[in-house]
Amino acid sequence: MNLFIFFLIFLSLQTQVTFLAAPQVPAGRTLLQSGTVSSSTCPLDFDVLSRLVQGSKPPYLDTSARCQYIRQGLRLVLSDYLRRTNQFLPPLDSAESCWQAYQKLVNEFVPNFDIRQSCGFQTSWISGGCMGITTRAEFESNVTQSAINNVVSNCNQSLENGSPCAACTTSISSLVASYLTGPSVGNLTDCTDYGLIYTAAFANQFGPTDKGTAKCLFSLDFTSAGSSNKQKKIVIIVVVVVIVVVLIAGFSGFWFYRRRRRKILSAKWKLSQINSSVSGPSAGLDSISGSTNLVRFNLDEIKAAAKDFSRVNIIGRGGYGNVYKGVLPDGSEVALKRFKNCSASGDATFTHEVEVIASVRHVNLVALRGYCVATTPYEGHQRIIVCDLIKNGSLHDHLFGSNENKLSWPLRQKIALGTAKGLAYLHYGAQPSIIHRDIKASNILLDESFEPKVADFGLAKFTPEGMTHLSTRVAGTMGYVAPEYALYGQLTERSDVYSFGVVLLELLSGKKAIMATIDGQPNVVTDWAWSLVRNGRALDVIEDGMPDLGPPEVLEKYVLIAVLCSHPQLYARPTMDQVVKMLHTDDVPVPSIPERPIPLTAVIDDIQRSASSSGSGHLSTATGYQPYSLDREFPETPKETQESPLSR
Repeated sequence: MNLFIFFLIFLSLQTQVTFLAAPQVPAGRTLLQSGTVSSSTCPLDFDVLSRLVQGSKPPYLDTSARCQYIRQGLRLVLSDYLRRTNQFLPPLDSAESCWQAYQKLVNEFVPNFDIRQSCGFQTSWISGGCMGITTRAEFESNVTQSAINNVVSNCNQSLENGSPCAACTTSISSLVASYLTGPSVGNLTDCTDYGLIYTAAFANQFGPTDKGTAKCLFSLDFTSAGSSNKQKKIVIIVVVVVIVVVLIAGFSGFWFYRRRRRKILSAKWKLSQINSSVSGPSAGLDSISGSTNLVRFNLDEIKAAAKDFSRVNIIGRGGYGNVYKGVLPDGSEVALKRFKNCSASGDATFTHEVEVIASVRHVNLVALRGYCVATTPYEGHQRIIVCDLIKNGSLHDHLFGSNENKLSWPLRQKIALGTAKGLAYLHYGAQPSIIHRDIKASNILLDESFEPKVADFGLAKFTPEGMTHLSTRVAGTMGYVAPEYALYGQLTERSDVYSFGVVLLELLSGKKAIMATIDGQPNVVTDWAWSLVRNGRALDVIEDGMPDLGPPEVLEKYVLIAVLCSHPQLYARPTMDQVVKMLHTDDVPVPSIPERPIPLTAVIDDIQRSASSSGSGHLSTATGYQPYSLDREFPETPKETQESPLSR
C-alpha cells in the first residue's frame, strides 16, 4: 500500500515537471509563426493618446494622412515613455505587443484599418531610431549643454499660440541640424523627431500630453467638436447683432447725411483751394531727402516722363497701384510706381517703402532713384517712387507668359542663386534686417543678362534687433505665403524662405504655385513636388523640354532644396544664407527633409479665412496679373546622409 501511494506521488511530480518544461506564453506575449516568443508586455502607455483623442473632432483623412497621423501619435507616446523611463524606444522584444496595443486604439476610431499593412511599417521599426541613441543620457552626450539650454529657454512655456511655437521649433531645428545628422532606422522615429520627442519630455514643463505641446511639436490638433460648435453659435449671434445695429444706425443717420452733404462738399472745395499751391514733400517725408541721395522729382517731371500716366505706358499692376514706364529728360528709362487711393495719412506707408528701398544696395535688388510727393485740387495726393527700369520683364513673364522660348537650365540656376543672394542680403546684410513678405515670380525681375533683381518692397518689414519674429497682419500672395504667417500672423525670415521655395519649384517645374483646382480644392505645387520626392521621383519635378539640362545629381539637389525651403513647418526650413551655400557649393549637402505634418491646420481654406479675418486687405491671389511690382556657418552633414537626403 505504501509503495502504491509513493508511485502516485512520483507520477504527479513528473506531470508538473513536464508542464513547467513546455513552452508557455505569459499574458501580453505572442508567438510568431516560427513558434518562438516574440514580444513581452508593451511598456508604452497608449492611454495618454487615447485620453487626448477623446472628445476631439476627428478629421477626414486619406490613407497617407492616416499613416502620418499614426506616426505623430506614436511620437507623442514615445515622448511620454521617455519622460517616465529616460528611454527613447521600447525594447525590441516588446515590438509586437506595442503594435497590437496601438492597433487596438486605432480600431476604436478607424475600424478595419491595419496599421502595418496599410502604412508599410515593419514590426521592428517601432524600436528603431536615430544614430543608435536609446537613452536620455546618450542623447545629451551627443549635443552641447548650451544647445539644450537654448531649447529649454524657448520651449519651456505654453506652446498653444503660434509665436511661442515658432520660437521653440526654430531652436529645435538648430539643435537637430547641428548635432543629429547621423543615420535613422525605419521611417517612424528619425533624428528630426528625436529633438521634438526630447523637448516635449524634458524641455517643456507641461509635457507631451499638453494639447498646446501636442499641436506645436507633433502637429496633432485635439480641438473639441463641442467647443467648435459653441464658437460658431457665438459668431452667428454676434454677426446678427452687428447687422441689426448697423441697419438701425444707417437709417437713423441717413437724413443727417443728406442735411450735411452740401456743407461737407463746400468744406472739401475750400481745402483743395488751400492746397492747390502746395506741391512737394509733406512734413512726414522731410527726413528722407536728408538721409539719402535720392532725387526728389516734382509732379510735372513725373507726368512728362510717363506721358501724363498714359495707359499705354502701364507695365504692371499691383495692390498698391500701377507701374508706368517713363523716360527722364536725360534719356534714361525708369519705372514709376504710382500709389493709388492716397491721403495725407498715407505718408507713413509711402515713407516706409522709400526708406526700405533706399537703405539697401545689392546687385540682386532693384535700386531706387528717387520719389515724388504732391497734392493738387484735381488729382489729390500723389505718391510716386522712381526705380531703374528692368527691361527683360519678370520671371513670371518668362515662365508663364507668351514667350515660347523656355529658359535653359544654366539661366534657371543663375536666377535661383541670384534671388537667394538678394534675400540673404535683406535678412543678414541689411541693418536692421528686412523681411520682404511678398516673394513671388512676378517680383523677380530680370535684366538683359538674366541677372535677377528682387523688387517690390512695399510690404517689407524691418526686424528690430533681438527680435526673433514679428506678429503682424497678413499680407502677400496666395500660394506663396508661409502657413505660420497666414494662420497666425507669425512673421520671420523663414517666411521669405517658404516663398522662395515656392518660386524655386515654379522655376524648376514650369508650374504655377497654385496649379489647378480639383473638386473645389486648390492643387498646390508644394504638395505635388513633395509627393514626387517622397516616392523617390525628384527628377520628375523638372519641366519637360528644358534646354541644356544639367547633371541629374545637381537637378535633384535643387529640387530637394526647393522642397525643404517650402516645408510647411517653420523649424524644418533652412536660412537664406544656408540656401545660398547649398545652391552655390557642390560639397554642401541637403539636410534630411522631415515628414510633412497632417493637413489639419495649414490648408488653403484656413489660410483664406485667416487672411479675411486679419483685416489686412492685402492677401492677393496668385492668378492675378502682376508682371512688374515694385555669414552664418552652415552645419556640416556627414557624407552618408548625402545618398538619402529624404527621411524615409
